[in-house]
Amino acid sequence: MSSKVRLILDGFVKNNPTFVLLLGMCPTLATTTSAVNGLSMGLATLFVLVLSNMAISAIAPVVPDKVHIPVYIVVIATFVTLLQLLMQAYTPAVYETLGLFIPLIVVNCIVLGRAEAFASRNGVIASAADGIGVGLGFTLALTVLGAVREILGSGSIFGWKFIPGDGMLAFVMAPGAFICLGYLMVLFNKYLKKE
Repeated sequence: MSSKVRLILDGFVKNNPTFVLLLGMCPTLATTTSAVNGLSMGLATLFVLVLSNMAISAIAPVVPDKVHIPVYIVVIATFVTLLQLLMQAYTPAVYETLGLFIPLIVVNCIVLGRAEAFASRNGVIASAADGIGVGLGFTLALTVLGAVREILGSGSIFGWKFIPGDGMLAFVMAPGAFICLGYLMVLFNKYLKKE
């Protein structure tokens, strides 16, 4: 298996930012009230992660050590601003739903952590593969968590209602996020130990 494919699979499974590394808990718990919200936040983070990893990898050799973190934050903020403008123009409903959590991608420890730990030390292609893997892993985690919360909380998935009546309100609120995340982490990590 090629090293680029291995990087993608590692970010998706072994280094999953949500279920294994426990990074990015703020957007994970706050935006996953539905599968659509989880998918949207995951894709937004994936976009910023891939582009910022590539840019940081390209400029890292010329950035002095004393200012590398501020420079990385400016690069990430640039891509987040671009994402905000694109979302406001083409998906305003999704942008309104995610609200404050889009600008907070700038300080998301997943994005900054991958910039510091991987992109600054590797080539552009490898950094893109790492960003794709970690971004897809984050997207998967948020979508699954959002889907479980939506099913239990309102009896629907991706807005399609298939269980009549009201669901359990607790699952679309903060306590439900913690409960669902805890159980999903246990299942994910149990699966990893079997491999």
